Amino acid sequence: EILMLNESAADWIHIDVMDGHFVPNISFGIPVCEAIARHARKPLDVHLMIEEPERYLEDFVKAGASLISVHYEACTHLHRTLQQIKSLGCKAGIALNPHTPVHLLNDILAEVDLICLMSVNPGFGGQTFIENTYRKVAELKNLLIQQDAHALIEIDGGVNLQNATRLILAGADVLVAGNFVFKAANPPEVIALLKNADTYGSLEIYEV
Repeated sequence: EILMLNESAADWIHIDVMDGHFVPNISFGIPVCEAIARHARKPLDVHLMIEEPERYLEDFVKAGASLISVHYEACTHLHRTLQQIKSLGCKAGIALNPHTPVHLLNDILAEVDLICLMSVNPGFGGQTFIENTYRKVAELKNLLIQQDAHALIEIDGGVNLQNATRLILAGADVLVAGNFVFKAANPPEVIALLKNADTYGSLEIYEV
């Protein structure tokens, strides 16, 4: 699958890391990230769905992460954690659960490279896209414009050909697609179709 992604139209590889505490499931850890990095020819966007992410940042950077996103809901000292990511030479992102309002990021928008809006409840693949995401994307885009901030807006969960274009029009820059791609008969073709819908942004694919 990594070799397929290397040859596909996807720009990044998005890796969901789950600890069984912040979210119910357990998924990839540092050794798997290292293994992917050895074969991937595209940047690794590592999404930490874990408690106390600051304890593991250095290890994930050493494992090959190009960008690390931590959850707003999992960080007691969010600004410090973002600065720690950047001090390790990595780009820093914030992820928001579906129920978390985007205005809570007002005071930190200028500090981040990417904001990941979860469009499903984190922890499980194959969920139905949450329609309120369109409103959140537009609201976040307006906040970024007001502050002259330049963070990319990433959408993670339930992305498909039916909602990709509308997400881009609302202000999304990056779309993460997992099950929709890997359960398709022809994943590279699906990636190309999504990429055509995503004229202005990037398309990420993560392992499932």
